Amino acid sequence: MGRLAKNKQGAPLPLELEHMIDGKVTKKLHDRIKHETAKARKQQKQKPKAQQTTAPVAKNGKRKGVAEPVKAKKAKVVESEDEVEAESEDEQMADMDAPDGGWDNVPMESDEDNMESMSEFSSAGSDDEESDTGNAKKPMTLLDSDSDSDAGSNGGMESYDEFDSDADSDDEAVTFRDMERRSRLLDAEQAEDDELGELELAAAGAVVEGEREAFALPTAEEVAAEEDTPLDLSQVQLRIQEVIRVLNNFGALREEDRSRTDYMDQLQRDMCFYYGYNEYLMEKLLQLFTVNEAVEFFEANEIARPVTIRTNTLKTRRRDLAQALINRGVNLDPIGKWTKVGLTIFDSPVPVGATPEYMAGHYMIQAASSFLPVMALAPQENERVLDMSAAPGGKTTYCAALMKNTGLVVANDANREREKALVANIHRLGISNAVVCNYDGREFPKVMGGFDRVLLDAPCSGTGVISKDASVKTNKGPEDFSMLTNLQKELLLSAIDSVNADSPTGGYIVYSTCSVTVEEDEAVVNYALSKRPNIKLVDAKLDFGRPGFTSFRGRAFHSSLSLTRRFYPHTHNMDGFFVAKFKKLSNKVQVEENQFIVPAGSGVKLKQKKKRRN
Repeated sequence: MGRLAKNKQGAPLPLELEHMIDGKVTKKLHDRIKHETAKARKQQKQKPKAQQTTAPVAKNGKRKGVAEPVKAKKAKVVESEDEVEAESEDEQMADMDAPDGGWDNVPMESDEDNMESMSEFSSAGSDDEESDTGNAKKPMTLLDSDSDSDAGSNGGMESYDEFDSDADSDDEAVTFRDMERRSRLLDAEQAEDDELGELELAAAGAVVEGEREAFALPTAEEVAAEEDTPLDLSQVQLRIQEVIRVLNNFGALREEDRSRTDYMDQLQRDMCFYYGYNEYLMEKLLQLFTVNEAVEFFEANEIARPVTIRTNTLKTRRRDLAQALINRGVNLDPIGKWTKVGLTIFDSPVPVGATPEYMAGHYMIQAASSFLPVMALAPQENERVLDMSAAPGGKTTYCAALMKNTGLVVANDANREREKALVANIHRLGISNAVVCNYDGREFPKVMGGFDRVLLDAPCSGTGVISKDASVKTNKGPEDFSMLTNLQKELLLSAIDSVNADSPTGGYIVYSTCSVTVEEDEAVVNYALSKRPNIKLVDAKLDFGRPGFTSFRGRAFHSSLSLTRRFYPHTHNMDGFFVAKFKKLSNKVQVEENQFIVPAGSGVKLKQKKKRRN
């Protein structure tokens, strides 16, 4: 406590007296004890002088040590000096803010016991004169614990012995230091009780599992009735959980006359109703995962992905950008160790797309999954790079930043309206090595060829970005997937033909989609490998992500498809994505026995072998 506190406590008792006190030492009680102690010291000093009657004889005929008669005035002066000394000691002890050893060993007492102690001192206040007779120990008898009177009385705080089986059995005072030890013991006991409770709960759950009634699938009549009067969402969710429980332990929990297909059909109907997917898309997605992981995937699609931005290294550094945004009250953090330019925005008092830093082109609002194809492509300085589907410009500007505004980046997009955002972002970010064009990607390399690297982020169904566009749940059918897969195959072949295999630094193609279906990912890559034998899959140099499928539902793909990478929202907390990287080995492609395609410069040349005449 500070010196100015009104209830300031004085110095603690001497060590030889602390163990004799069983109650709470208040300031008033402490002052009383000091006063009695000072008087006891005074009496002890005067007592030896009175008892000393003999002493050796000195040369002057007087005995040594024999006190001469002291005048009354002299005695009064000595007595006043002793009193002054005692009072100075009291004042010095009272002025101390805290005891030397701290207040850890000061016993504690309840308010009622404190009042009882004060009443004892008030009743003994008339005996002050009796203490001058030399009974110095009498004041301490007021504080001595009466161990013989009542065994259940503590004179202070309730003992912890009833809670702590390991507590000492003696009548020691409960101090702050003891409280810390006892608290640790209580915490250990609580942890042990929690562990036992978990074990009991698990055992009870096992018993309940054994006693739970077997789940019965609804009959055909009940299913038809549910179409007219749908169940509540909570009931559907409970049935989904029951079906998953049966499927996980199918041999023991299934109905005898029911097959696994029956349970999967019911699960598909319930999940379509609960999550809002059409049956065709739900069936495709359920084929990708186990039933437990499928639920995680669908739940992740109901949650928006975090907002991420990419630092424009042409104008600033990530550290400086982060500090500038933090100064504006933005709560952010690096995306992860796999990127050195990405930041995740958790909270911002202003729109992220309206800050001065954004207007100055210091960053680009870009999904974390869109970093991946550019990182896999790894464009180098002074190369010629083609972004076949460039709008709105996130990947194009990232390529230009990695190339440090050197070389050439051709940004193409088939949608003229989307190119407005592409041009705006190129200007805002300060890109000076980009050329924007509006062609159908399938027209390459007739329009332009001979690139060192080509990036194709192909149009897709968007099954990896359902959290951004919930309409994908219902508006994608068999016709859409058939049209998209054919377009993706044609675009990929055009991208391969647009690359110059003789490039000293390049010859790479990256194919990516924001879809998780096999038809748009592994199937398209496998088709390109079969149509262009002059390419091969290489490692994308992405340290995370799941390997692509080498076989799916009885269909075998090329073994090198394990080098491709898949990303899911429920495992990587980013949009669903697929990335594959090719290396072109030769510019000559044998289409038929006597026909070759040689992409070079501005287009395709056909050469035919002359047949020898016999």
